[in-house]
Amino acid sequence: MHVRFSFARGLPVTEEGTEEVIGKIAGILLHPDTGKVEGFFVAAPRFVGSEDLFLGSGDVLRWGARVHVRSRDVLGDIGDCVRLAAFRGDDRTVLGQRIRTEGGIRLGRCRDIQFNTDAMRLEWIFPRKCFRWGVALPVSEIKEVKRDAIVVRDPAIEEKAPVEAAVGKASFPGIAVKLPDASVEGYVVKNPPCR
Repeated sequence: MHVRFSFARGLPVTEEGTEEVIGKIAGILLHPDTGKVEGFFVAAPRFVGSEDLFLGSGDVLRWGARVHVRSRDVLGDIGDCVRLAAFRGDDRTVLGQRIRTEGGIRLGRCRDIQFNTDAMRLEWIFPRKCFRWGVALPVSEIKEVKRDAIVVRDPAIEEKAPVEAAVGKASFPGIAVKLPDASVEGYVVKNPPCR
């Protein structure tokens, strides 16, 4: 399933057997180099307020209108996960980070992402500049995630083919256009006049 994080935030996390709600999705942890969804932060209700616990992506059984896990025991402190110790010192983020091209053009900030719940991989990032959404960018366009910005490839500049450029100019009177030789049903037309 392909899910945007803005829709996933707030989804209830339930135990598989009892269907008891043990918390709600509050955040996501992405690996900045591979795009792997390492897990989710879950706001678990307590007597007073709530506590943010960590849910590893490998502990998610099913994803739908609810996120199903085996038991509440899979939720814990992120400090208890030894393999995620490297993330504690790494301040590179994806959500909320500035997005710019290799050439330095600012595209806005990453305000939403889309990920695949089967592979738990990042697929798209969604930039927003001021109050307008930009063009969604596939993860294949990301060159590097730095501390200050997500760097994406420069957009490819499409050049018009010479024939398209000539046809475009032919619609304006007074501009001489030389079209390449063309073959039409066995006849060769050499440099037809423009009208």
